[in-house]
Amino acid sequence: MTLPPDTKKAAPASIAKPRGNLRWLMVFMAFSATAINYIDRANLGVAAPYIAKDLNLSPEMTGALLGAFFWTYAAFQLPSGWFVDKVGARIAYGFAVVWWSLFTASAALANGFAALFGTRLLLGVGEAPAYPTNAKIVSEWFPRRERAFATSIFDSGNRVGTALSLPIVSAIIAQFGWRMSFVITGALGFLWLGFWLWLYRSPSKHPWVTPEERAYIESDAPPIQGGTEGPKVRWRDLFRYRTIWGMMLGFFCLNFVIYFFSTWFPTYLIQARGFDLKKMGLVGMIPALVAVFGGYLGGYVSDRLVRSGMRLSLARKIPLVGGMFLSSSIGLSVLVESTAAAIALMSLSYASLAFAAASIWSLPADIAPTKDHVGSIGGIQNFASNLAGICISTFVGVMLAKTGGFVVPLVVAGCFSLLGAFAYLVIVPEIKPLEALPEKAPR
Repeated sequence: MTLPPDTKKAAPASIAKPRGNLRWLMVFMAFSATAINYIDRANLGVAAPYIAKDLNLSPEMTGALLGAFFWTYAAFQLPSGWFVDKVGARIAYGFAVVWWSLFTASAALANGFAALFGTRLLLGVGEAPAYPTNAKIVSEWFPRRERAFATSIFDSGNRVGTALSLPIVSAIIAQFGWRMSFVITGALGFLWLGFWLWLYRSPSKHPWVTPEERAYIESDAPPIQGGTEGPKVRWRDLFRYRTIWGMMLGFFCLNFVIYFFSTWFPTYLIQARGFDLKKMGLVGMIPALVAVFGGYLGGYVSDRLVRSGMRLSLARKIPLVGGMFLSSSIGLSVLVESTAAAIALMSLSYASLAFAAASIWSLPADIAPTKDHVGSIGGIQNFASNLAGICISTFVGVMLAKTGGFVVPLVVAGCFSLLGAFAYLVIVPEIKPLEALPEKAPR
């Protein structure tokens, strides 16, 4: 009897590593772009208290500004995934970086709420293709047994970017004011772009990749085919799968918690814990830096389980469910008076989210029926996840106006962590390539 793809043994760990490591340079480029991406989106969170004072903004208006990015970022995930699959990673990333860098810098020209709100909407459009492109890069350049760790590398860029935004943007604001922080961070993307266009090609077209490395990349690829072979699954039919809906809910819950750190966390440190600008820039980095190592550990654990011969579903769900469950520790931070204890609990929460995220971004390639569905599935789950950015940023602003504190938002965030664990444990079924569904009967 032939076993289904998910229950076959993974390729043995003894397969020799090839001559050539160009694939790691490619994922480093994805990591660095993601770090710049998060510096550009998180700089508003750092500057928010100073912008609010300068432009006379209420907490509700500040929350609306922090959430504006996510409206367009979420909406454009769906066409972005399709766009990445159509034009490829090289063109998609180049286009995205130019767009988001321009509209990061243009925020410096804003003279009121409406103008700043508009720049954040346009920033979201430009950053939307980034993560679907990252998933595409890893699916092209890495065999399945290395994908979770490779994913943890590019995904750690968001923690590195969030962490660096605190001291970098704080220092720029202290020296030059909040407007210059947008100009300087916007310029980073253009520096990255030149290296990207010079360096990136797919493995089949890259002149530097060795035959041994190309064979290694293809050595235990999951059983998905090229765009003209395999199951015929239309883009709109992806929404007929329970697996897709479970991934959307689980990722929504993860980002509901994780986006607190890139939106309201600096304000929390200032208002709830009494930090000044300098202390915020230093201590505020701690949760994000801890999360970097949590993400690497999550990727290593998931790949290690795959290489050991464990079923793919179990190898992915252990870090997904365990990470989401532990991230509920953010809700316990309201019970402690010590700032050090609160930072420790938030660091545990952020690291646990990162631990889970490495497997989340491995899922599009794990379940894609063909290679031409990877970006689309990544875009769909990222669309749902970034609706959470709208929810958390707006919700915290409303709760601050009503209660004057962060207790309710942090407790609610902890509850969403538990809901996310449930989604990946129960709603997402066996993790394997999607099969073609029967056609709906005509009415």
